[in-house]
Amino acid sequence: MSETTERTGTTEDIRAVPVRHYGRWVAGVVIAILAVIAIRSVITNANMQWSVVGDYLFDDRILRGLQNTLILTVISMVIGVVGGVLLAVMRMSPNPLAAGAAGIYIWLLRGTPLITQLIFWNFLALFYPRLGLGIPFGPEFVGADTNVLISPFIASLLGLGLNEAAYMAEIVRGGILSVDSGQLEASSALGMSRGKTLRRIVLPQAMRVIIPPTGNETIAMLKTTSLVVVIGYFELMTSAQQIYAQNYKIAPLLITAALWYLFMTSVLTVIQMQIEKYFARGTSRAMTERNKWRTRLFGFTFGSGDKGGGAGGGVTG
Repeated sequence: MSETTERTGTTEDIRAVPVRHYGRWVAGVVIAILAVIAIRSVITNANMQWSVVGDYLFDDRILRGLQNTLILTVISMVIGVVGGVLLAVMRMSPNPLAAGAAGIYIWLLRGTPLITQLIFWNFLALFYPRLGLGIPFGPEFVGADTNVLISPFIASLLGLGLNEAAYMAEIVRGGILSVDSGQLEASSALGMSRGKTLRRIVLPQAMRVIIPPTGNETIAMLKTTSLVVVIGYFELMTSAQQIYAQNYKIAPLLITAALWYLFMTSVLTVIQMQIEKYFARGTSRAMTERNKWRTRLFGFTFGSGDKGGGAGGGVTG
């Protein structure tokens, strides 16, 4: 038998000491100092003309341009999302004509600059002076002058919305492809139609993949609306340009427009986060995000069941 040695004395509780991350503290201090310097420089810079910014921040012309920007963003994104879903379904259709038509549309709209498309729609009368419906080589049932039918507002919607549909089609297609093919086979075995499978099985699961890039596209659309200035439509940037063309206060008017864009982008970002949280509920991704924020706020994460001290509970330093 081997000898056993008995130790006498008191045993001390093991005290876990978290790892010291001195580099993080140094980086945090440096960033904080640089942020204070930058903020102080912006606030105290007389060339910013903050008093002029305050005078025009809620000017009627600025607010009217802001309203038009929001209207363009919402309607264009609705056109883009609906068109993107239809194009994605067509692109994945077994019908070669539908798939080919969707592929050509996406290739054409993504392959040409958006500003070119806006100008094309605004000057569509150069190619088609009159738009109408009727029998080929026969009488026209309904028709109208193109310049009357395609106003700058309609041209803006067509340019922004149809271009966005091409990008949304690829986003939706990627989300649909992320759904496990076994579920499609199961729904087919249950006798579900292709449309019902898409509505009840595929799209609800694909939304987790579709929502984040769609939110990014919405934020990008908010700023892309400024391109409609080339066709003379009145929106936020156009209103700022018209004002500083009269009073030559270029810098403060640009700052005014930038502040409104930042505000609207921040609101859209919060909305996007809430929608992502809704569609990610019950998934491992949602738990990971929740624990990540708990770690940042409180310095620890809970284990299974979210009960402190429970099985699998852990403490992070």
